[in-house]
Amino acid sequence: MTALVTGVTGAGSVAPEIPVRPGRRRSGAWRFAVLIVLGLYFLVPIGASVLFTVRDRGRGGLTLEHYAEIPGADGFAEAFTRSLALGGLTVVLVLLLMVPTVVLVELRLRRLRTTVELLTLMPLVLPPIALVVGVRSVLSWAPDYFLNTPLAEAFFALQEPALPWILVFVYVVLAMPFVYRALDAGVRGADLRTLTEAARNLGASWPRVLVSVVLPVLRTSVLNAAFLTLALVLGEFTVAAILGFETFPTWIVRISGSQPQLSVAVSVLSLMITWVLLLLISALDRRRGTKENS
Repeated sequence: MTALVTGVTGAGSVAPEIPVRPGRRRSGAWRFAVLIVLGLYFLVPIGASVLFTVRDRGRGGLTLEHYAEIPGADGFAEAFTRSLALGGLTVVLVLLLMVPTVVLVELRLRRLRTTVELLTLMPLVLPPIALVVGVRSVLSWAPDYFLNTPLAEAFFALQEPALPWILVFVYVVLAMPFVYRALDAGVRGADLRTLTEAARNLGASWPRVLVSVVLPVLRTSVLNAAFLTLALVLGEFTVAAILGFETFPTWIVRISGSQPQLSVAVSVLSLMITWVLLLLISALDRRRGTKENS
């Protein structure tokens, strides 16, 4: 009888309280403290940089003149435009290379998934400094061995200062690990096999399937891959400096000695633009999820 009463009490209208372990409360406090420390780790340097750029050393107080000088700064327009062009070309080439590769591996060559993943990880294993030294050694073959030949002319065209295509090819290699991971995550989360088979059964060609089916499904992944690639190009310094081309990062370093506040102001502004692009991608992803749920 006692056992029966005990069972009824446990299943009554008032549920027994679930005990909260003290360790969980302490772990929650530790997480909050860690988040605060990490936030300060990122925000304090940025805040110090902003304060350095807006401080008027001559008259005291605050000023935005260094930010106003950015558009008219010597060499800024050329370097920034060149980096944007390099970034756009890199995004186009790496997506043209990786989107069909990821789709082909997912639909037809799943046994090669591990091999493709290892190949795309190679740029992370190989240091960029070693890669660019090898590229420079190959480019030096043009005047040494292939002078007055079409191959030498092609090598010289790749090194045109106005638009150095050799940087585009190197950046494509450097961006492959990030682009592949972003696209592969989108492919794994979508029923791509069913969608492509339905499109093929309706008579669509493979290029039409890629444009009308695959890209809309992978829109967020493609945007993430494009953002990562553009951020890599706009922030890459080593390859451009060793090969002797002036891009946006190398221009910032060049003026840092004579105009330190201006160089820091440009760096802060580029960081803000990167954050805005990231927020736009997050907003697009959230809007798409809301439409799908509704």
